[in-house]
Amino acid sequence: MTMTSRRALGIGLVLLAVLAAELARAACDDPPEAGVDWSKCDKAKLNLSGDNLTGADFSGADLSRSDLRKSQLRSANLSEATLIRTRLDGADLAGADLTKAALDRSNLEDANLTGAVLVKAELPRANLTNVKLVGADLTKAELNRAVLAKADLSRATLVGAYLKRANLRGAILGKASVSDADLDLAELHGSDLSQTIGLVQDQIERACGDTTTKLPPGIKPPATWPCTTTDD
Repeated sequence: MTMTSRRALGIGLVLLAVLAAELARAACDDPPEAGVDWSKCDKAKLNLSGDNLTGADFSGADLSRSDLRKSQLRSANLSEATLIRTRLDGADLAGADLTKAALDRSNLEDANLTGAVLVKAELPRANLTNVKLVGADLTKAELNRAVLAKADLSRATLVGAYLKRANLRGAILGKASVSDADLDLAELHGSDLSQTIGLVQDQIERACGDTTTKLPPGIKPPATWPCTTTDD
């Protein structure tokens, strides 16, 4: 290859890089709609309440402190997205991918997360009251002090999940897989664990419950529950 050819090739590569950057910026400026590609875009503090964002790509995007109440996010890609203190209450996230998403202190009350993937998602102190997590995958999810009161976790996968001091009062865990889940000081008052899979005696010995806590055959309530609340 001659010097002229190498120079031309170098210029071409630079132009391609510039074009790719321009296209990426254009995508971030696209209007919020179903299927929009906002991957790795900075979209913090937006008001997207009630918007139809079905199948959108928000992977790696920053949506922290945004308002996504009652939005349609079915099958959306939110993997590794930042959703800290984001409002998602009442949102439809069925089948969404939230792998490794940061949802610290986010509000997901009454949200639909049926079949969603939350593997290694970070949800410390998140509000998941009355959330629908049927068949969801929460393997190794971080749920320290999260509120899951009255949540439907039927057939959910909670293998290796960190639920220390989580509020699971009145939660439904029918056929949920809880092997190696950390339930230390988790509130299980009124929770139905009678059909859980993989629950062992040691997990219950470290949790907080009472006579309303339903346990599977072979698992006994401790002689004295470690606590009655999750407060320090």
